[in-house]
Amino acid sequence: MKTIRISSCLLLVIACVGLRVSAQTQNKQIVIAASTILDGKGGVLHNTRIVIEGSRIVRIDPNATPVNYDLRGLTVMPGWIDSHVHITWSFGPDGKNAGAGGTTPYATYAAAANAWATLMAGFTTVQSVGSTNDLPLRDAIARGALPGPRILTSAEPLIGSGEQSGTPDEIRAFVRKQKEAGADLIKIFAAGSVRRPQMLLSQEQLNAACDEAKKLGLRTLVHAYKDAVRASVLAGCTQIEHGPLATDDDLKLMVQKGVWLDPQAGLVMENYLLNKDKFSGTPGYREEVFPAIKEMIPAYHDFFKQALKIPGLKIVFGSDALAGSHGRNAEEFIDRVRDGGADPMAAMVSANSVAAEALRMADKIGSIAPGLEADIIALDGDPIKDITAVRRVVFVMRGGVVYKDKKR
Repeated sequence: MKTIRISSCLLLVIACVGLRVSAQTQNKQIVIAASTILDGKGGVLHNTRIVIEGSRIVRIDPNATPVNYDLRGLTVMPGWIDSHVHITWSFGPDGKNAGAGGTTPYATYAAAANAWATLMAGFTTVQSVGSTNDLPLRDAIARGALPGPRILTSAEPLIGSGEQSGTPDEIRAFVRKQKEAGADLIKIFAAGSVRRPQMLLSQEQLNAACDEAKKLGLRTLVHAYKDAVRASVLAGCTQIEHGPLATDDDLKLMVQKGVWLDPQAGLVMENYLLNKDKFSGTPGYREEVFPAIKEMIPAYHDFFKQALKIPGLKIVFGSDALAGSHGRNAEEFIDRVRDGGADPMAAMVSANSVAAEALRMADKIGSIAPGLEADIIALDGDPIKDITAVRRVVFVMRGGVVYKDKKR
């Protein structure tokens, strides 16, 4: 019965969205009036209008008419980019963590529901790293068959397991296999966790993975702690995920090499604790794990503060959203500002132009400017003054299509 309820609701949503998209495509020009716009690069525009044709912003014109969406009194900004999610992770029919799920009808509908919840929360682009199940969801959204955020995915990750991971040549072949499968980037597990930070791949193996990806035009995101951070940077990898136990010198080397950092300040661990009953007893989540997770939260806060002190370090927004946190991705903003000491504007920009640059998509998304995709959201409140405003997304447009408009 639960599967039927999920599928029926989603089909209704899809039908309604289809009607709305059809109606909007008949309107060649859309004008949005705004009193406050955060442009995604740290600037603020006042009392102007955004003009959209098709899927793109064509100009910023305070005199444009007629106004289709009056968002005055709200804070308007580019749709957020979450650089680290697991979009297909969900809880199964038994209410327990099902990980990346599978190809059952329940898992398929659950993944589609995750995508919808993420879009409704203001995230118009996400980078989902760690499952081949992401591929059909990405493609369905790109075709317009399902509503959701734009998805980039790594397909199958390279999970470090020492010599068993393969020779450098075998690792290169693995990277090529992901490219052939349709991966947008390569995800690498080079270390375990804060509690087990030992390297799981040798320097030679990391060199092979990141070099092969570079040759194929793919970015590399590396799950790394302690020594694995420096090793990944030396290997020419493009982004470090997590990163605690890295030294200041390691972070300064990242600046020198132009490597991005995606640290987390709390949401992923808070989500485990909030949904302890659903994770407990499933693979990788023994009962004794949860006290350790709670103890790790301060270490993540401290590392985030450490990273903020490194001049020139490029920090992107990534929530590591999985089962239980899809649609709550923005809680990571609150953690970063409240617990990590991030400047609120920098936190916003980390999920706009900075993230777009890290994804090599700055010419398409991440800012409100002519020529870019019309990915636009509006908040009831000002996140620069009150970061909890990120919970109050009342308007969502992706690619010129409005999916949420609570002001009407």
